[in-house]
Amino acid sequence: MTVIVTGAGFDPWQELQAYQQAAQGLAGQVGATSVFVGTMRDFNEGSGVQAMTLEHYPGMTEKQLAAIVAEAGRHWQVLDALIIHRVGELLPNDPIVLVAVWTSHRGDAFDACRYIMEALKSKAPFWKKERLLSADERWVGKNTDGYHRAP
Repeated sequence: MTVIVTGAGFDPWQELQAYQQAAQGLAGQVGATSVFVGTMRDFNEGSGVQAMTLEHYPGMTEKQLAAIVAEAGRHWQVLDALIIHRVGELLPNDPIVLVAVWTSHRGDAFDACRYIMEALKSKAPFWKKERLLSADERWVGKNTDGYHRAP
């Protein structure tokens, strides 16, 4: 399990490929990989957004993310997990977060990945300040709900 909080931009697909190549100890055990990549939108709450600053509480944020992954491991058969999360200045289309989960079966992969991402959005100490197209700034007070059910 690896948690990285970084101020540097990253390519989620290169990170995923490099991580999988380095994780030789899981060869033959992995039957499913579930991946979520979150990117910055150019709109929020009805306004155009030109940039966002993401702040965090160093040390505490990584500890909370590790606890979220550990909790997922108590509910699903997680073999390995990777979280990479950006902080600092972001622009539309920049990757913000990568969550990857490796399991033996697809159900565990899907469910654990979703759980980690939703818990990250609601429990990890990150703060977002948006710079709108109007040049006004605002703190984001709530996260969007990720649980939309099909009819």
